[in-house]
Amino acid sequence: MQQFEERSVRIMGMWFEIALWKRILGAMVLGVIVGIIFGEGVSAIAWLGDLFIRLIRMVVVPLVFVTLVSGVISMGDPSKLGSLGVRTLGLYLLTTLVAITIGLTLAALLQPGAGVDLSAVAPSVVQEAIPLSERLMDIVPENPIAALAEGNILAIIFFALLIGVSLLTIGETGKPVAEFMSAAAEAMLKITHWIMEVAPFGAFALIAQLAGNAGIGALLDVLTLVLAVVIGCATHMIVMHGFVIMRMLLNLSSLNFFRGVRDAMLMAFSTSSSSATLPISISCAEENLGIKPVVASTVLPLGATINMDGTALYVGIVSVFAAQAFGIDLSIADYFLIAGSTTLVSIGTAAVPGASLFLISAVMDTIGMTPEQNAAVVGFILAFDRPLDMLRTSVNVGGDLSVSTAVANWEGEFDKEVFDRPLKF
Repeated sequence: MQQFEERSVRIMGMWFEIALWKRILGAMVLGVIVGIIFGEGVSAIAWLGDLFIRLIRMVVVPLVFVTLVSGVISMGDPSKLGSLGVRTLGLYLLTTLVAITIGLTLAALLQPGAGVDLSAVAPSVVQEAIPLSERLMDIVPENPIAALAEGNILAIIFFALLIGVSLLTIGETGKPVAEFMSAAAEAMLKITHWIMEVAPFGAFALIAQLAGNAGIGALLDVLTLVLAVVIGCATHMIVMHGFVIMRMLLNLSSLNFFRGVRDAMLMAFSTSSSSATLPISISCAEENLGIKPVVASTVLPLGATINMDGTALYVGIVSVFAAQAFGIDLSIADYFLIAGSTTLVSIGTAAVPGASLFLISAVMDTIGMTPEQNAAVVGFILAFDRPLDMLRTSVNVGGDLSVSTAVANWEGEFDKEVFDRPLKF
C-alpha cells in the first residue's frame, strides 16, 4: 500500500513538472485520435468537457469584477483611465482593420469561392448580429446585479470602473472595501490556477467530441477556403502582433511574447470562446507578460467583448468567398464596405463559439446578397466551421494579449523583467 502511494505521488509529481501548454497540447492530440477511433461514441465523455467549461464560466464574472475594481484602486489616479481607454480602443480598432485587410487580400488572391456550387445546400436560419446602438446602450446596466448574473461583460466593466473610482475618491473611508477587493482578486486568481491544472482533461474531452462528431474529412471539401483562413491567421499573429507591435513598437522579444501567451491561445483553441478563456488570459498577462493588474483586468475583458481580429479576418474571407460562389463582382468600394462594416459590427458579436456566423450574415447584407444566399452560405460552412472557429478564437485571444502588452508598456504598468524571464519549455 505504501509503495502504491509513493508511486502515485511520483507520477503526480512528473505530471505537474510538465509545462501546462505541453499537457494541453498532448491532451488535444490524444482527443483527436480517440474521437476518430470511437466516432460518436465519444459523447459518453462529453460531460467532462461541459464540466470544464462550467468551471471556467464560474470564475469569469467574479474575476473580472474584483480584479478590475482592485486594479483601478491600485492605479491611485482615476485620470489615468482616460488615456488607457483611448489607447486600448484605438489599438483594438487598428488591429481589427489590419486583420480584415489581410483576409480580403487573401480571398482576392486565392479565389476560394471560384467554382463552388451552393445550390444544393440547405439554407440555415441565421440570428442577426446585435445592432451597435443596442450594444452601446447595454454598457450602462439598468440593474448591476442582473448584469453580474447574466455575465454582461461590458456592463460589468462599466459598473466596476465606477466602484473603483468611487473608492479612490472617498479615501480612507473606502479602505476596508478596497482591501477586501484586493484579497478577493487574489482568491479568484488562485481558483483560476486550480482550474488551469484540470485544463488538459477538459481540452481532451472537447477535442474528442469535435473529432468524433464532425470528423476531419469535412475540411477537404473547402480546402482553399481553409488554406486562406490558416494563412491569414498565421500572418496576422506573426506579422502584426509578433513583429509590428512587439518588435517595432515596443522593442520586445516576439518569441517571449508567444511563449507567454501559448497557454491562453491553446485554451482558446479548445474552447472556441474568448470569454471562457478570459481567466487564463488574465493569468498569462500578469505572470508571463509582466502586465500589471490594472491593465490586465481592464483591457482583456474589453478585448474579449469587442476585439475580434481572427473573426474579422474570417468574415472577410467568407464574404468574398460567397460573392465568388454566386458570381457577384465586387468593386473596390465593396471591399471597403466589407472592411468597414466588419470592423463596426464585430463590436456586437458575442465572445462565444459560432458567434461569427451571425456576423457573416450582417456583413453580406451590405454587398447586396439576399437572405436566401446568406442562409445558403452559412449552411455550407456549418459543417466545418468549428475547427476554424477554434483557430480564429486563438487569434482573438492572442490579439487581446498583444494589445494589453502595448497599453501596459505605454501606461508604465509593465514589468519587463517578468516579460523577459525564461519560461519553462
